[in-house]
Amino acid sequence: METGSRPGAAIAASATTRGFTLIEILVAVAILAVALAATTRAASLATDGTLETRQRLLATWAAQNRVAELRARRIFPALSTTRLTTKQGGLDLVIDEAVSETPNPVIRRVDLAVGDARDPNRVLTRLTAYVSQ
Repeated sequence: METGSRPGAAIAASATTRGFTLIEILVAVAILAVALAATTRAASLATDGTLETRQRLLATWAAQNRVAELRARRIFPALSTTRLTTKQGGLDLVIDEAVSETPNPVIRRVDLAVGDARDPNRVLTRLTAYVSQ
């Protein structure tokens, strides 16, 4: 008979081996749940930020397109305030265009404020350009 193989040795060793208690497991699960919730929140904020950035980029392009149109068509705009609608990248936008005088009579200042068509008061971008006669 070998010295290390007593008949009751396996039972005695397993009785002294300590496992995790139910409380320890619940605490570990709670910590994991909080960590996962924080990760989900961070991912949600990143997605919202990406959407906002995309909308602002599209609004900036729409404003730049309007200025390019004025210059390409050689339009010398009248002194006025106008609201235009456009679509850029699948996003419906409104452009508030305010044309004002400058000290030089052959140059006009064009201020553009671009907003989401669903909420026109929420300005996504502003652009100021100068157009000459």
